[in-house]
Amino acid sequence: QRQIPGDRVIGLACPVAEEIARELYEKTIAQPLRQLFDERDWWDAGPAGTPATRNSIRYVALIRAMPLRIAPSPGFPGDGPGGPAPLGNRNEASVDSELAVLGLRTSQISGAVKNPYFRSYKPATEAGLGPFMLVSRLDGPTGGDVKRMIDDSLAAEKNGLWGFAYIDIRNIEQAGYKEGDDWLRAAARESMEAGIPVVMGYGGSLFPQSYPMTDAAFYYGWYTEQVTGPFLDPGFRFVPGAVACHIHSFSASTIRQPRAHWVGPLVAAGAAAVLGNVYEPYLGLTANLDIFQERLLAGFTFAEASYMATPALSWMTVSVGDPLYRPMRLVNDISVAPPPQFAAWQAYRNGAQTWFDDGIPAGEKALRTAGQEWKSGMIYEGLASLMASANRLDDALEASQQARRFYGEGPDNIRVLYRETNLLFGRGEDRRALRFLGQALREHRREPHAQALVDLRNELDPPPSPPLPPTPVQR
Repeated sequence: QRQIPGDRVIGLACPVAEEIARELYEKTIAQPLRQLFDERDWWDAGPAGTPATRNSIRYVALIRAMPLRIAPSPGFPGDGPGGPAPLGNRNEASVDSELAVLGLRTSQISGAVKNPYFRSYKPATEAGLGPFMLVSRLDGPTGGDVKRMIDDSLAAEKNGLWGFAYIDIRNIEQAGYKEGDDWLRAAARESMEAGIPVVMGYGGSLFPQSYPMTDAAFYYGWYTEQVTGPFLDPGFRFVPGAVACHIHSFSASTIRQPRAHWVGPLVAAGAAAVLGNVYEPYLGLTANLDIFQERLLAGFTFAEASYMATPALSWMTVSVGDPLYRPMRLVNDISVAPPPQFAAWQAYRNGAQTWFDDGIPAGEKALRTAGQEWKSGMIYEGLASLMASANRLDDALEASQQARRFYGEGPDNIRVLYRETNLLFGRGEDRRALRFLGQALREHRREPHAQALVDLRNELDPPPSPPLPPTPVQR
């Protein structure tokens, strides 16, 4: 589909298990590739142990069945501490991140390598990356998932990536963890400014399994080891071309299981581009999701955005998806109208950008006009989110009510009721929120996604614990 020349498609006789020993990685992957780069003059290699001075290869796509992670290898020949513990004495890594530094041509593998592309704003072909490469993988639980990922990426480039950004923060202030919430808040703000309607989840619990997550184009959240929430629902599907990441140290310990950890399940649920970690990376060395989202929205490729967002190479990160995928290729091209089925999303985007470019009154007017013209609950739901971000909670509640009028019965209506309840709680009106939620449950209890409201009620107003059984007296 990408018209890759035949001489750039390389087969390797390497193990197919997801974990590979360092010795086998060197023997069956790294050394054959270095030899190939030499033979085909893809780089200029100096004396042994010195970095390549030129590299004509910028993107590498690993295909399904390539090993995923390189196991720890104490005492590997030529290796030594790469800095202070605990980072400097670790030599496990993802295959992908290790191949990104293949051109360094060194046996020093412990510790992380500083990523020269981190925070860059230049295309990979113009950034002067020297020997470094951008490596991602076309991988997933099945071969069908991989083919669908490729097709969906191309479809999104042609038709646009339209949908909600679902962002689930933890409201955590603990040192060492607050940074993750800061990334997610910034990603939400960037999405709003780009004209993407945002659904925020707050608090310690994640979106529950019953949550009606429809039209999901982006998902960012944290922090459980195993997949949970709507992604466990067999009927859940991302929109074609969706981008997703759940921050966890072992989110990509496996990619080939559809219900284990996070990356495999997100791919199985229809995502086309997913970030993860194969071993413990420590939060500060994982992909900064605010940078990642900002670069994607600016029109960079998936691989460019993921490497611009990642501080360290020869480390734990994997980028699963077509490295050349540009999710915002059509959305950012104002000369091309989207297909008719996405016209309301375009209208929302125009109104939201008016909100940020020309001021809130002009943006509110544009969005209300578009909402009435398209009779769109989505436009009013997005307006409610913008109002809440501006701390105009009464207006946010009013816009939510308008959204429900246009949505009618169904999962989207339940989601807006869920958000209205959280808005009331957020402004300290706990009793009013519970009364509102109780009325919503009475009116909508027969709808398929009403369990989300039950789950929310139990979270906000937990039922009393059952009494303890009487303690027998020892005679």
